[in-house]
Formats: sequence, structure tokens, C-alpha cells
Amino acid sequence: MRRASWRRSKRMTIHSDRRNGQPTLRHRAASRFLALGLFSAFAFTLSSPVMAASCGSTPEPALDWSECSKKNLMLSASELEGANLAGTDFSLTDLSGSNLASANLEKATLVRAWLAGAKAEKANFGHVEAYRSSFANIIANGASFVGAELQRTDMSGAQLSGADFSKAELGRVNFKGAVLTGAKFSVANLSRANFNGVTFEGPIDFEEAFMFLTHIEGVDLSAATGLHQTQIDLTCGDESTKLPEGLKTPTTWPCASD
Repeated sequence: MRRASWRRSKRMTIHSDRRNGQPTLRHRAASRFLALGLFSAFAFTLSSPVMAASCGSTPEPALDWSECSKKNLMLSASELEGANLAGTDFSLTDLSGSNLASANLEKATLVRAWLAGAKAEKANFGHVEAYRSSFANIIANGASFVGAELQRTDMSGAQLSGADFSKAELGRVNFKGAVLTGAKFSVANLSRANFNGVTFEGPIDFEEAFMFLTHIEGVDLSAATGLHQTQIDLTCGDESTKLPEGLKTPTTWPCASD
């Protein structure tokens, strides 16, 4: 009886509060829940970084164009030093003569883009797609091209001392006349790449590089590291090619015209 009486008293109190214009228990709980939700949303807003890139901004150092579309544009001689260009689409865009030093272009699309004569020291070109693009005469000492897709790219006359091309796809890339001192080509695909006329002082790393019909005519590779006879046997050299100690000139040299 006492329990039933308590329940009737509670219902009367709630009913009395509603008639008197006071918030009921249900209303009070809803208000607390709403306040908690608003507070959580406010706290999340304060703790979350601003993620939107400034895709409409004009070129300037350290800007954020990540994941933006910059296709088929004339952006030659742009100042983009230290810019965040990760994932940006530069297909068919002219970036020749631009300053890309220390810029992050990881996973950017550079298909048929022009970067001839650009300055890109210590830039990150890791995992870019840059088929048939021009990097001719680029200054990219210390740049990273790790895992980059660079098939049929023109790297002629480029300054690439200390550049890292590990695991990159470099089929038919033209390195003619490039400076490659201290460059790394470990586990890279160098099929039919052209190293004629390259210069480098000190070691250059070819560990596990695939060198099918790689052109090394006239190249002094005596200081190269990571080269094995099985790699050399696949290459195209001539009587003026110099090999590391212990490696022999293949009987297949010189190669037939490709």
C-alpha cells in the first residue's frame, strides 16, 4: 500500500508541475541532454583543425593546395616554396621555372606537366604520377621520388645529387646529361632508361634495380654500388662503359638499335 501510495504521489507532483507551468522531470532530462550535446559539439569544434585547402588562392610560398585541381594551367615561374601540394592534380599544367623547394607533392598528378628549369631542392615527389612529363634541367638536389611513376619522363640535364628514386617506375626515362652524384635507384625499374652522358662523383646505388636494356653506353660506373653481373647482363653498354671491379662486359654489347 505504501509503494502504491508513493507512485500516486509522484504522478500528482509531475502533473501539478505541468499545470503550474513548471518543467516536468521529462522536460528537465531533455534539457540536460540538449545542453550536453551542444557542449560536446562546441568542444569538438575547438579541438578540430581547419582542413579545407585554399584552392582558389594565388601562388605563394607555403600555401595549401592539397587535393586541389590545377589542371591545364599556366603557372610558370610560380613561387611555391614549402607549399603543401599533396594530391594536387597538375595534369598538363606548366610549372616551368617555378620555385618548388621543400614543397610537398606527394601523390600529386603531374601527367604531361612541365617542370623544366624548376627549382625543387628537397621537394617531396613521392608516389607522384608523372607520365611523359618534362623535368628537363630541373634543380632537385636532395629531392625524394620514392615510389614515383615517371615512365617516359624527360630528366635530361637535371641536377639530382642525393635524389632518392627507390622503388620508382623509371621505364624509358631520359637522364641524358643529368648530375646524379649520390642518387639512389634501389629496387627501381630502369627498363630502357637512358643514362648516356650522366655525371656523378662518388657512389650511386643500384641495389636490386631492374635494368633491362638500360642504356649505359660510355658511363663510368666503377664507383657504383649494388650492381651485380645479372643486372649488367641485361643492360646496353659499349667498350667505353666502365664497370665496378669484379664485373665483366657482357658478350651482348653493344645492343641492337631499339
